Amino acid sequence: MHQVSSELQAMLEAAEAAGHGLLKRFGEIGQLQVRTKSGPADLVSIADEEAERTIRGILAKARPAYGFVGEEGGSSAGTDRADNWVIDPLDGTTNFLFGTPLWGVNVALVRDGEVVAGVSWLPALGEMYAAEQGGGAWLNGERIHVSTRHRLVDSVLACGIPFAGKPDHPVFAREMALLTTLTSGTRRTGACCVDMAYVAAGRWDAYWERALNAWDMAPGVILVREAGGVATSVTGGHLDVYGNNICVSNGAIQDALMAHLNQALADAPPAQ
Repeated sequence: MHQVSSELQAMLEAAEAAGHGLLKRFGEIGQLQVRTKSGPADLVSIADEEAERTIRGILAKARPAYGFVGEEGGSSAGTDRADNWVIDPLDGTTNFLFGTPLWGVNVALVRDGEVVAGVSWLPALGEMYAAEQGGGAWLNGERIHVSTRHRLVDSVLACGIPFAGKPDHPVFAREMALLTTLTSGTRRTGACCVDMAYVAAGRWDAYWERALNAWDMAPGVILVREAGGVATSVTGGHLDVYGNNICVSNGAIQDALMAHLNQALADAPPAQ
């Protein structure tokens, strides 16, 4: 891996430390205290909260002037108004609590609304993804690139599937009706960090989701872009990392995918 900035080094350290604690908790699943957040299927555990405290402690020491945007601890402004750490201490909480190894730690640096560095650490898989602006995307120290597939029929897509309490269930059904006959497959891991990292690594060709948060997607944005792909809004426009939706791809299939996703959106039945 190339020589990294002191900020990315702190992010790697924070993610690794949080992941170490999470792995120990992963072996104590039946003993964890679990509560719901916004809905019956939106879960949080003591493991999430411990991991966020670990991350915040390390990053605050490295850059005390930066603000924080976090899933569990909320937002806090720093004296440096341009820079914010955006963190999800445990992306894929439901997977974690059900004993599935598809979960990870997300740490990103957002400067003036743009993601400039990101880390997604998947401890149970032993995969550390990292990228910073102009420095490429890396997996365990090796350079990664998006896929070169350029036809939907040859492509494997990943997406977020809405669950109880989430919006857009009818839109998702129309998306599947359009796309399952046109691709080599559709996947849903249940962790945005996994799906976006897999696009960066060329394992998936695209990923989209219509309802998610900045901390879910921020590291994946820089990973995909530095791996040679594109990151846009779910309708193909400029990506707002705080805009709650995303589509990333290898770039080659982006236009074709956008056409079908926008068709699914446009095909909504008229209001009664």
